[in-house]
Amino acid sequence: MYLYEGRGLLLLTLLAALQIATEGRGTLPLCRPGFSEDVYVAVVPESAEKGQPLFNVKFVNCGRGGLVRFECSNPSDFRIEADGVVYALRPLTLSTLPTVPVVIVASDETNQQQWQTQVRLTGPPTKTHRPGKEGINLCEIWFPSRQTDSSSIGQLKRMKRDWVIPPINVPENSRGEFPQDLVRIRSDNDKNRSLRYSVTGPGADQPPTGIFIIHPISGELSVMKPLDREHISNFHLRAHAVDLNGNQVESPIDIVINVIDMNDNRPEFIHQIWNGSVPEGSKPGTFVMTVTSVDKDDPKTANGMLRYKIGSQNPESPTSNMFTINNKTGDIITVAAGLDREKVPQYTLIIQATDMEGNPMYGLSNTATAVIRVTDINDNPPEFTAEMFFGEVPENRVNVIVANLTVTDKDQPNTLAWKAVYKITGGDPTGRFSVPTDPTTNEGLVTVVKPIDYEISRTYMLTVVAVNEVSLARGIYSPRQSTATVSIRVIDVNESPYFDPNPKLIKLDEGMLAESTLTTFTAQDPDRFMQQSIRYTRLSDPANWLRIDANTGRITTIAVLDRESPYVKDNMYSATFLASDNGVPPASGTGTLQISLLDINDNAPHVYPQETEMCKKPEPNGINITALDGDLNPNAGPFAFELANRPSDVRRNWTITRLSGDYAQLSLKIGFLESGIYEIPIIITDSGNLPMSNTSYLRVKVCQCDHNGDCTDQQHIIAAGLGTGAIIAILLCIIILLILVLLFVVWMKRRDKERQAKQLLIDPEDDVRDNILKYDEEGGGEEDQDYDLSQLQQPDTIEPDTIKPVGIRRMDERPLHPEPQYPIRSAAPHPGDIGDFINEGLKAADNDPTAPPYDSLLVFDYEGSGSTAGSLSSLNSSSSGGDQDYDYLNDWGPRFRKLADMYGGSDD
Repeated sequence: MYLYEGRGLLLLTLLAALQIATEGRGTLPLCRPGFSEDVYVAVVPESAEKGQPLFNVKFVNCGRGGLVRFECSNPSDFRIEADGVVYALRPLTLSTLPTVPVVIVASDETNQQQWQTQVRLTGPPTKTHRPGKEGINLCEIWFPSRQTDSSSIGQLKRMKRDWVIPPINVPENSRGEFPQDLVRIRSDNDKNRSLRYSVTGPGADQPPTGIFIIHPISGELSVMKPLDREHISNFHLRAHAVDLNGNQVESPIDIVINVIDMNDNRPEFIHQIWNGSVPEGSKPGTFVMTVTSVDKDDPKTANGMLRYKIGSQNPESPTSNMFTINNKTGDIITVAAGLDREKVPQYTLIIQATDMEGNPMYGLSNTATAVIRVTDINDNPPEFTAEMFFGEVPENRVNVIVANLTVTDKDQPNTLAWKAVYKITGGDPTGRFSVPTDPTTNEGLVTVVKPIDYEISRTYMLTVVAVNEVSLARGIYSPRQSTATVSIRVIDVNESPYFDPNPKLIKLDEGMLAESTLTTFTAQDPDRFMQQSIRYTRLSDPANWLRIDANTGRITTIAVLDRESPYVKDNMYSATFLASDNGVPPASGTGTLQISLLDINDNAPHVYPQETEMCKKPEPNGINITALDGDLNPNAGPFAFELANRPSDVRRNWTITRLSGDYAQLSLKIGFLESGIYEIPIIITDSGNLPMSNTSYLRVKVCQCDHNGDCTDQQHIIAAGLGTGAIIAILLCIIILLILVLLFVVWMKRRDKERQAKQLLIDPEDDVRDNILKYDEEGGGEEDQDYDLSQLQQPDTIEPDTIKPVGIRRMDERPLHPEPQYPIRSAAPHPGDIGDFINEGLKAADNDPTAPPYDSLLVFDYEGSGSTAGSLSSLNSSSSGGDQDYDYLNDWGPRFRKLADMYGGSDD
């Protein structure tokens, strides 16, 4: 610690370890030019006048002969002389002192070598040593006294813990020798007895341990290794003083050690490559993007204060300084005009970030890349590739493309500034053309949207203008190349003849006779420049009433026109005719002739309803009737009703009274009428100019009625529900159904007779010739089974007491007679013996009184030793029939034909 006496004395505090090394502790190391300290801590007064010396820095020249020149980072506040003393250039106070370290740079003008150091400015500290302590090299921190004490200097009154221990500042990354002494801890009690000092806290006895140690006797606090502010920015320790017995003699005091930041970290960009964009044609000052860099050093010092600048621009077109950057915020803006995407679509900038407020001499730097893409605006209008385009189209064709208009646009493809829109500004007053845009090629497709008539216009000259989907940028105008002319030639084709008017309406009275001329229905050929003839034919004539002359189009009748025909709808009859020319290819057109038929009195009226009913004693006895007429008024109603003269009983039993113009009432003259159906002839006359009369028969069904007036007898039901035709149809159905049932019965009888005629001696289901026999048991045969065959109850083995009385037995039991002697066939007979064996069996069966008839049901309910047939197990299958000749089976008749097919003939 150096003390400068006199006016404006300053206290310059240096690192204790370096002081000890330079004041006799050991041999001095090799001399290296440079400042004595990397960081100085200078205590300045609360106020300083202009020109007052503040502090000085020591430069070790090591006997070099070169001239060293000093520079200060704050030339407006401080001036440094050649001896290293720094003076104030203006009045300074603690509040106006720089918050960042003052950088002192020493330059050797001979070899341009430079050195630098930092000076941290701070205000006067609170005293940390007792007065009267002389000859102590380290700053001393005293434990506060336990009693009130007055010092001889300034009569300063001290109480326990009244003193504030200022922080101890230790620069990070110190290159000095370790351990490096920082401060000395002292107690007033070390005069009378021996004490032991210790420190506790993180960095001492707590993790990270071993960074700070204290000499137990001298109380010197030392740091053991370089510190890293970015890892731990400060340490809080507690100093203790005890006697040799371990008794605490002083209250612990807190010591704060601040790690002073050094510029040991370069700025780091968040991204190494930054992407931004700016529209072309942007004015100077247009914001583009922001780049950001971080520095791990203390942001409150110059070590962490960054400044940005643009290192390079590629390409340097149209100038090398198209952009600038805010050195503090990193905002990139345009600084020059002339951005043109069509010339330079992209710029690449190298951005440099430097700490120490951008000082290039001692600040650390890093770089990143900013890629700025120039976006497109509509500053290039579309231009046609030719001034004139040509096309042709057949007349009457629509939705066909007649010409393709091509344009060029320098703007970015497939953007709104590139896509073209075509407008017809002249030559198409009727709107027969449109020019949509091909979305892929951006071409204009001249399209016909309305039919074109060659006879009206043979050519069209269209004026087409091309624009973009978005408006041009301000100050950009469409050139002459954005307008083109399209010449379209119309090709003449054979057009269809047309009827005019179509449809054609004529009015005629119905009843017009055949071969009457109605009208002339002709067509016109639109092809005025072609000499063609037209022929006419009938295309649709539902009632087959009309005929048209093939050459003149004159229409005549071939039948009487009847308005009441079902082909006439709403008094209108329609027929269609075809007109064909003889062009190549031929063309045809259709026309419709509508005939409005006027009514004449050609239909006589008839009674309605045609059938009705009444009771034998009608109360009242009137029936309301009206008339129907196919004609229209005035050829229909009002009607006149009267009864016919014959038969004579009609007028005697019935009377008719007119109710209105269209209705009349039929009633009985007598009070009673037998049940039955009566047909009353009524003469009805209409009101036509030439009235028409007609005799209609009203069918009246008279029946017995209940109190409600409803018919109750069966005759009424038949009359009301079924007509004669319906009854006949029902009878025919019944007769046909009976015939079918009879035929089915006859067929069933015949089928049963045929089945009985074909039946053999045994049931066909038991016929062993062509059937597969199904047995309910399996094994080697009945003699191989382990059960009592007597359970089958053979008649010859049952007990006498179980025999039923004579004349009483089961229908399926075997009769009690001696068994006939049926021949037994040898085990291996000769084929010639088969016929003899069968004949002998037939004779024995004929003489067997117990044998049932051929057409009865054979019942087999027992097997075993009582059977005349041997056991199947006794069959000898050792011999093979492969060497026998069975051709003689063909001579035995149709019953043995199956065996002959199976065993006779060849191996196939």
